[in-house]
Amino acid sequence: MKPASGPQSAKPEPKPSPPDRKRKRSNRQPSSEDTPKQQTLQSLFAGQQKPHVNTAVASPSSKRQRQDSRQPPSTPPRTLATSDMYTFSSRSPMSNGNGVIDLTNGSPQTSPQSKRVNGAMKGRSGINPHTGAKKLVVKNLKTNTTWDSKAYLEKIWGQLDEALSIIFKDGHDGFSKEDLYRGVENVCRQGGASTLFSRLQSRCADHVERDMFDGLKEKVNTDSVTLLKAVIAEWVRWKEQMVTIRAIFFFLDRSYLLSSSKPTLSEFTPDLFRGIVFNDKRLQDPIIAGTCALVAADRTRLARYDAAVFKQAVDMFHELSIYTSYFEPSFLAQTQTYIADYSVDMIVEKSVAEYVALANETIAKEMSRCEDFALDASTRRDLLSLLEDHLIEQKETDLTEYEALASMLDNNATADITALYALLTRRRLGSKLRPSFEKWVNETGTSIVFANDADDMIIHLLSLKRRMDFTWQTCFQRDEAIGHGLRESFAIFMNKTKKGEATWGTDNTKVGEMIAKYVDQLLRGGVKAIPDVLTARRASSITGQRPSIVANGQPAEEDNEDVEVDEDEEVNIQLDQVLDLFRFVQGKAVFEAFYKKDLARRLLMGRSASADAERSMLARLKTECGSGFTQNLEQMFKDVELAREEMQSYKQRLEDRIGYEKGRNVDLSVNILSAAAWPSYPDIPVIIPANVKRAIDDFELHYKSKHSGRKLDWKHALAHCQMRATFNKGPKELVVSSFQAIVLLQFHNLSYDEHLSYQHILSETGLPEPEVKRTLQSLACAKLRPLIKHPKGKEVNETDTFTVNPSFEHPKYRVKINQVQLKETKQENRETHIRVAEDRGFECQAAIVRILKSRKTISHQELVAEVIKATMSRGVLGMADIKKNIDRLIEKDYMERGEGNMYDYIA
Repeated sequence: MKPASGPQSAKPEPKPSPPDRKRKRSNRQPSSEDTPKQQTLQSLFAGQQKPHVNTAVASPSSKRQRQDSRQPPSTPPRTLATSDMYTFSSRSPMSNGNGVIDLTNGSPQTSPQSKRVNGAMKGRSGINPHTGAKKLVVKNLKTNTTWDSKAYLEKIWGQLDEALSIIFKDGHDGFSKEDLYRGVENVCRQGGASTLFSRLQSRCADHVERDMFDGLKEKVNTDSVTLLKAVIAEWVRWKEQMVTIRAIFFFLDRSYLLSSSKPTLSEFTPDLFRGIVFNDKRLQDPIIAGTCALVAADRTRLARYDAAVFKQAVDMFHELSIYTSYFEPSFLAQTQTYIADYSVDMIVEKSVAEYVALANETIAKEMSRCEDFALDASTRRDLLSLLEDHLIEQKETDLTEYEALASMLDNNATADITALYALLTRRRLGSKLRPSFEKWVNETGTSIVFANDADDMIIHLLSLKRRMDFTWQTCFQRDEAIGHGLRESFAIFMNKTKKGEATWGTDNTKVGEMIAKYVDQLLRGGVKAIPDVLTARRASSITGQRPSIVANGQPAEEDNEDVEVDEDEEVNIQLDQVLDLFRFVQGKAVFEAFYKKDLARRLLMGRSASADAERSMLARLKTECGSGFTQNLEQMFKDVELAREEMQSYKQRLEDRIGYEKGRNVDLSVNILSAAAWPSYPDIPVIIPANVKRAIDDFELHYKSKHSGRKLDWKHALAHCQMRATFNKGPKELVVSSFQAIVLLQFHNLSYDEHLSYQHILSETGLPEPEVKRTLQSLACAKLRPLIKHPKGKEVNETDTFTVNPSFEHPKYRVKINQVQLKETKQENRETHIRVAEDRGFECQAAIVRILKSRKTISHQELVAEVIKATMSRGVLGMADIKKNIDRLIEKDYMERGEGNMYDYIA
């Protein structure tokens, strides 16, 4: 375009391009013939030529030049039509002759001048600055192609088919996975994915059926395990082949199969193998049977067990999705048949303890197989239920029978009992052992109660109680039902009564008497009186195991050292254990009578090992039986304290007398007792020595001077004294009873060889003959013998004579010989039992009268039930004795018989 004429515009200096511009243009100056004539936009819209301005051509890298602002105004522009705005004439070969450039005919040949030289364009193709404006027409750039997608599909499938043939022969060379992958991708992009998958599916099915299934059919007649191994081998081979195939057809899998209803290649692999191989009945049954045969071989150990093959089989079943529908039912059915036969055989051949061990071992082994081979949770659940049903629930009668549990208890087999209870607890049948356990405890306890040797009854009962408590806590895991049964069993056999020689024909309980005597033994002897089998250090001899403290469900570490327990604490522990037995005794009247007698001896003779232990036992009895039970016992302690104060007053009065010399006369000590609180004692005639008689009379005068109106009744049988005696080996101080002292005084001032006859001693002492014999026997026939009996023997006869034992010796200066005084005679025992039986009869009559007085009229059955309930704490009489008491009350006109077996109260 030529410039319009007019004033020349100044040529501005070109601005340098910034150094950080990304694109740079060549600085070459175009030649005069290459410089285009420019036309301004204003001239295009105005339709007229502007004045020519001499403008310098800027380099491509410079900015557009501005015209001089002082240029004279131009004439009004002429409006240009829109159709003519972008019409350019062109001599380009792309032009169609009408001045229109067709961009769809391909790119023009690049002229040599348009090539880049040193990064710059020498010329611009398609643009001629001398031809003026051109018209640009944009047409559809999409051109029709002559590409044949079907031919390309056939070409690619041919390559794929050759590769599949190599893969199916377990080959890995001879094809390029990358080229095949690109071919599959191109086919999928051209819409051939469905066809490609159909051909792949058909080709794989043909391979599995021809190359795998046909070979497996030939092995159908072999054993099931061999066939199973062959199927597993083909499955492993098929999976390895599909790994390569899936890599080649990965684009097909992700782009087409994943979004369609057809299975993906991961799903296609097991589906095809399952549909062709496993679903065939000729192979399906042997495959499952072979897997079950492996398990049977492990259970019976009659054949070799291949764990690896079983693991592969289970994994194959999971991958083929046939585990739940095919393998699991067959596996459980075979297990049920095996366990049913196995449990029946074992319960017959083995003992219960051995059967329990085998059952636990079987369950543990089956559960371990489930864990090791990743069997489903449903299989574990159903298998465990099946095992427990056959091994436990169906064998409940055999496992809980009395003979089996009794054998374990007799042998103190705590481990076997624990295992038995744990096995039954799996089906919540642990409490079913209660009847057998109760029966054993009842029979064992009854045999102890009615044993001929009653002296060790309480020791055996305490041992039994400790053993059963340990068994209940450890073996039975503190089962509530069994615990109730244990307590009920003790309550039953400890209250069993039998009229016999032991109770002198009464129905008193022997247990109450023996508990009182054992407590007396503890309180007199302290910790030394505790048998070794009952001490804390010897707990293992009772329980069979050392007790251990359990923390957070875990047993404490075993301590090999003996547990050190304080002596007072040891006595308290024993008292607590005895009190546990005492709680089971319903008739506490027998215990009260004997305990009171023993307590009286301990208090009067000062034989208690510990006053604190006495008070502690009294507090325990008060808590257990109430204040009414211990009222008399507490009064006995008070009497001893008051008597001590009274003696201090008496001795002070003696010291105040003129001419009194301490130690010259008899040192008298007297206990004043309340007749109502203390046991009743018989008056035994005896001739008191003169000096003792004077001291007694003097104290009686003193007491009556302070307490007028009271009468003192002296019980010399309860008295004891200390006397000095000289023997060849030195003097001794003898602690003897009053009767022993009176007998020994008969030998005062006699020579060692001087004899005294039995009749002489009997007449001089004034004692009854039984007491004389008993006293002489304790002095001449016991372990400590200050006298010698002639002739020697254990029994005292009327013709015997006695002399002083000159060789009597003892390591201690003070020797206690009055042990006979602490022992109860048979006569005393008989009198106590008869008195208790009479008291129980009176209490029964009083209960009958109280019931009739409140009810006025009552039937026989109701009256008996009410009487039993009312007399439970003191001792229930037998039905025959209750009826006798009813008849006695009828005779005494307290009640009368009415019509219909009724009783009426007579006011």
